[in-house]
Amino acid sequence: MAVITTLGVPDNTGNTTTIMPKLQYRFRATFIGEGFSATPTRSVISVSRPSLTHDEIPLDMYNSKIYLAGKHMWEPVTVTFRDDVDSVVLRELNGQLNRQVDHANQSSPRSGSAYKFQLLMETLDGASPTPGILDKFELAGAYIQNIQYGDMAYASSEQVQVTVSIRYDNCEIYDAAGNATLTGATLDQTLSNATGAGTNS
Repeated sequence: MAVITTLGVPDNTGNTTTIMPKLQYRFRATFIGEGFSATPTRSVISVSRPSLTHDEIPLDMYNSKIYLAGKHMWEPVTVTFRDDVDSVVLRELNGQLNRQVDHANQSSPRSGSAYKFQLLMETLDGASPTPGILDKFELAGAYIQNIQYGDMAYASSEQVQVTVSIRYDNCEIYDAAGNATLTGATLDQTLSNATGAGTNS
């Protein structure tokens, strides 16, 4: 474990060790699905990591309220790309949009399995040429919700950027050892674990 030993805030045992933080620029975003090559991964500028929200269920009690966790929703993530001179990124993103909806003929696939893809977001340790993976977010059932093709300006020397908003059905999170720290356990599994059902007494 990478640590800084003397400069941290003392905890309740007097330990001042600070664990090395993950760094924002050490990451990799990989698109897995029909029509995607490795080029989008190499052209990513930035990504926003997933955000999870639960609806609240208020229960009115005698003199107060209590709250239960309701339905959950994974918020869309944003990925920004460099628009390369060979238009590879543009071609592959537009290909994904064409799989989602035929805009000219106003038709769409019969099911999401025909166009949804997987997005992997990995935090890396900075080693080269084969970096270690510190954590991994696996976004399943993904599709492009919104695309912005960027701006052009005679007064600017900035690179052209393409930004997409990606909606997805579920996300599982894994640590460096490949252990799931957040996973989509079914209700039956959750209830079984909570009640001890299926175990020998």
